[in-house]
Amino acid sequence: MSLRTATSGAAAPEGLPAAVPVHVGVIMDGNGRWATSRKLPRVEGHRRGVEALRRCVRAAREIGIRFLTIYSFSSENWSRPLGEVTELLRLLRLFLRNDLAELNATNVRVKVIGERANLSPDIRQLLADAEALTRDNTGLTLVVAFNYGSRQEIAAAVARIAQDVAAGRLKPEDVGVDMISQRLETAGIPDPDLIVRTSGEQRLSNFLLWQAAYSEFVFLPINWPDFDKDALLCAIAEYTRRERRFGGVTKSPGP
Repeated sequence: MSLRTATSGAAAPEGLPAAVPVHVGVIMDGNGRWATSRKLPRVEGHRRGVEALRRCVRAAREIGIRFLTIYSFSSENWSRPLGEVTELLRLLRLFLRNDLAELNATNVRVKVIGERANLSPDIRQLLADAEALTRDNTGLTLVVAFNYGSRQEIAAAVARIAQDVAAGRLKPEDVGVDMISQRLETAGIPDPDLIVRTSGEQRLSNFLLWQAAYSEFVFLPINWPDFDKDALLCAIAEYTRRERRFGGVTKSPGP
């Protein structure tokens, strides 16, 4: 059994997969399409998307996932219409204010990745408060990728390393894969075993590019507001059918 699963040799609860990925990343896509297909405003799709997020977090806890990273707002999303961006920020505020107590009560630790400098002071404070309140929790770690872009994350990490090299604190030969990983915002978090994207689109969209080097990808043909525990279990079932070789060769069949 792979060390990248959370089974510890025990039988899985009835209805749950025997091998649970340690870390699942989710690209929550299709809110607007869900609303448009129902002749509703796009913002209604985002509101229903928050309900799907709640279902996803609860399902991840019940299944036994240790890390759940959600792509809630990319650094490119600022280019959307102002009204839509305003609604997305309002929903983030509501989620943090209304759901933080439940997250904390259920032992969920919140970690936020992404650029915060250009966010409004109240949002920066809400993000900091969520991290501080849940810092000592030991259950599911909910990683919220907000105002996040993986290229920007990698560039910032490399820039910090370059500064250390220029200052003589590092030698060029000291720089390697492990060092870069430790300079990313996800330092200390295992790379995602599984990345799920809804809506049927099949791309990463600047999400965890470095960390996803050996992730398995599952693209679901449903829009995010329809996501639920069954959808998550479906993605994990597909994950368990994959053979993860990490650059190696296929295992020889037994005698």
